[in-house]
Amino acid sequence: QVQLVESGGGLVQPGESLRLTCTTSGSIYSPTVMGWYRQAPGKERELVASMWGGSITYADSAKGRFTISRDKAQKTVYLQMTSLKPEDTAVYFCMMIIRGVQKWGQGTQVTLSS
Repeated sequence: QVQLVESGGGLVQPGESLRLTCTTSGSIYSPTVMGWYRQAPGKERELVASMWGGSITYADSAKGRFTISRDKAQKTVYLQMTSLKPEDTAVYFCMMIIRGVQKWGQGTQVTLSS
């Protein structure tokens, strides 16, 4: 069974950085799409960044501060977040599409202290 496991969330102060990691297991196939979404309290889940083929897309809120990347084996995707702001507080979810099937991680909490 394919699983996505995220890590790296936590409580940080504005201006600090965090790196989220998501690793997939249970499939011999590489994802065709890898991405990060987030959901703040009372809000809908929204795209943060995604990558497929040689293309990368960032939400406007992430441009210039967040960087999505993956390892050579294409089993792990990272989200480097810098200059974090209070409005970045959310549960961050990893998403991958593997053989046409969309998979989600369980989410990792990122909280900015005031």
